[in-house]
Amino acid sequence: MALAAELDTAPDTIEATLNYIVDDGTPVFTIVAAPGGSDARSGGKPDPRRVRIHNGRPHAGEFKLDRNGFRFVRHDTKVTDFYDEEEIKRIYYPEMEALIKAESGARRVVVFDHTLRTADKEMREAKKIREVVSRVHNDYTEWSAPKRVRDILPDEADDLLKRRFAIIQVWRPIRHPVETNPLAMADAQTLSPSDMIISERRAPGRIGQTYAIKFNPAHKWYWFPRMRREEAYIFKVFDSEKDGRARWTAHTAFEDPTTPPNARPRESIEIRTMAFF
Repeated sequence: MALAAELDTAPDTIEATLNYIVDDGTPVFTIVAAPGGSDARSGGKPDPRRVRIHNGRPHAGEFKLDRNGFRFVRHDTKVTDFYDEEEIKRIYYPEMEALIKAESGARRVVVFDHTLRTADKEMREAKKIREVVSRVHNDYTEWSAPKRVRDILPDEADDLLKRRFAIIQVWRPIRHPVETNPLAMADAQTLSPSDMIISERRAPGRIGQTYAIKFNPAHKWYWFPRMRREEAYIFKVFDSEKDGRARWTAHTAFEDPTTPPNARPRESIEIRTMAFF
């Protein structure tokens, strides 16, 4: 009851600082740390901006994957312990394949990765999981998305890449309601291709690309206060179709001005899938 009352009184909008980047001509890249560590980022000039973020809960049923780039859904999971790798792969992966098929209309969905994150440094080091990402970004580029298909499904890639495919992710809290570092989503209709800067992602044995995002006052941001374990974002970070539908979704963790004193650090999971149509 207390949480429901808290959601009823959540503000319609808040102001918060989001971390954009200025394209100053220098190569932008991230050196990926081992699990439990902190990534090292270089290039571009940090550009923190104070922006208005809208409470998405009153509009939760209105968001469309192909229009806004994301959906907010209630979705229960049978996973009991998200820190159990085997349980995630055995239970959560099939759940996510079914969810994304239902939400996107894809004929086939392949889960290829997942990441646990927390805002708590001690927990991150102890459980060897990753930090929250407090910079505006999109996870794949025109180059890195098809490259991922070739990496994961090399024998099928030539045929699969002849037809439409998308990379669709699902994000949810894994234990407590989110009290710190919630995830904000930008309406894909307000994101321009000129806002995106290629950012190289350097990990042992693999080079990838993401998009860092430049500030644009047209961006319209949403967050969903105190997201719970049975709630999730579904969002597109790449779509090969170029017919005007949403192809990318800029997103970021941020410091929430409504965070209560002594708040529990956010713990979350994001799952990455390839959806084939």
